[in-house]
Amino acid sequence: MPWLSVGEGVRIPFQPGMSVRDILDGTDHRVRSGCSGTGACGLCLVRIEQGSAGEPTQVERLHLDHASLEEGLRLACQIIASEDLRITIVGRAPRPGWKRAVRRAVKEYGIFELEEVAAGVVHPLGIAVDLGTTFIGLSLWDLTSRRCVSDRQGVNPQAEHGSDVMTRLLSASRSEQKARRLQELAFEAIGEALEDIGLREGINLEQVVRIVLVGNTAMLTLLGGTNHELLLKPRYWTLPIDSPGHWLQRWPARHAIHPGASVWVVPSLAGFVGSDLLAGVLSTEMTEKSEGALLIDFGTNTEIALWDGKSLWVSSAAGGPAFEGAGIGCGMPAERGAIFRITLENSILAFDVVDNAEPLGLCGSGLVDLLAVLVRSGRLDEAGRFLPTIPADGFVLSSAPPGIVLTKRDVDTIQRAKAAIATGVQILMAEAGQGGKQIKRLYVGGAFGQWLDIANAQQIGLLPDIEATSIRLCGNTALAGCEDLLMSPSSVKSLERIRGCAKVVNLSDHDGFHDSFMENLYLRRMKIG
Repeated sequence: MPWLSVGEGVRIPFQPGMSVRDILDGTDHRVRSGCSGTGACGLCLVRIEQGSAGEPTQVERLHLDHASLEEGLRLACQIIASEDLRITIVGRAPRPGWKRAVRRAVKEYGIFELEEVAAGVVHPLGIAVDLGTTFIGLSLWDLTSRRCVSDRQGVNPQAEHGSDVMTRLLSASRSEQKARRLQELAFEAIGEALEDIGLREGINLEQVVRIVLVGNTAMLTLLGGTNHELLLKPRYWTLPIDSPGHWLQRWPARHAIHPGASVWVVPSLAGFVGSDLLAGVLSTEMTEKSEGALLIDFGTNTEIALWDGKSLWVSSAAGGPAFEGAGIGCGMPAERGAIFRITLENSILAFDVVDNAEPLGLCGSGLVDLLAVLVRSGRLDEAGRFLPTIPADGFVLSSAPPGIVLTKRDVDTIQRAKAAIATGVQILMAEAGQGGKQIKRLYVGGAFGQWLDIANAQQIGLLPDIEATSIRLCGNTALAGCEDLLMSPSSVKSLERIRGCAKVVNLSDHDGFHDSFMENLYLRRMKIG
């Protein structure tokens, strides 16, 4: 049996005919990937140190230039191994892990009546879960003292089947085995986070008597194992899509919580407008006032809500995972080693890195900063073209290994993502008959927003050009709203009122979509009237 050697000390036996990516996926030495192994993302970089990997495929030639191929760089998913091979993983996937979330202020809740199941539990606990495409966030609450005991955030392991929702939906629709695997990955991830809290905080999880979960429609249908294929059909994009809850009976046993615990998966609104957006609207209280307000919940599937005082206009933008660092050659999630802030000081670029570690790449806020700085300094024009003096390979931010280079392809990807979001904002405003002066508050949700520089985001047209004092960076609004539903019975009634005034807009059906999208490709301020 042939062996795949990783570095100097790891040898992995494999069956000939497997891709290097698939071989590594069965070990702790995984390579980054965001496209279910098709080669579309270009993330699974390895270097061939010894042995034959065959000729580069056409897909590899699209991602890797001649010099990179000469250096031995290849895409692991494109290498079909048949004999001994020694490689170095260049695009190494982070080890699975959970960390405390970056939290805004936590609300205080009043006393409420506990369910009957909690009668025999000394310290009944509740869990709020935000099942996101890229990240999963959850918090554990003491239902008696009404305080947050602990929380966790980690990467959604479903990313191995695609970094965006459409790739995962396609994967699940084509294979029952992959659909079950996607479901299991979500269950396992939530269980691991709970176990981590239990072990580190010394908590008996059998005290958990209530779970509330929100997520976008794709994540909820994949978790439920049904109806995910409907999201691939445009006629369902503005219709409610149910995810039957018969599988909920598995939760107590799977997660070692109280056998009588109640589990509420909050239903989505429609199509790609999930219960995570509804929870975000709830947490910001944007519909409690008559003045116009806008919520942009940034994520792999960016959801947008516009309140005009009477109706809530909602939609989602296919912005893709660019602002989560996926699909970007120098991109990465906001984890250790990610550059999250860039400034220009005396013509010199300075940057801050998560955990003050050695820089490995840029997360979403760092990418926004870099584009804005390059535009202001004239090294990148509004059309996304580099100054002729910039090398053809791209703008080098760091030459130290592993090297951080922003390429023209990266810029194009960010332009398309931000154009989709800006187009969504403009179309909702047009449908509601709102102008920029009527938007008195802008809420920015999602982990992406925690380090976002508002001026830089407005510079490249990612955020509307309104007064910075009217913009609130809210963090994970979906989890905050989920906590409201867990801890406040009155929030359930508020959620139903929000549902009742919501109007779903399918952006692709709008006559002005194409023209607006093309206009918003430019790296300049967003026009909102």
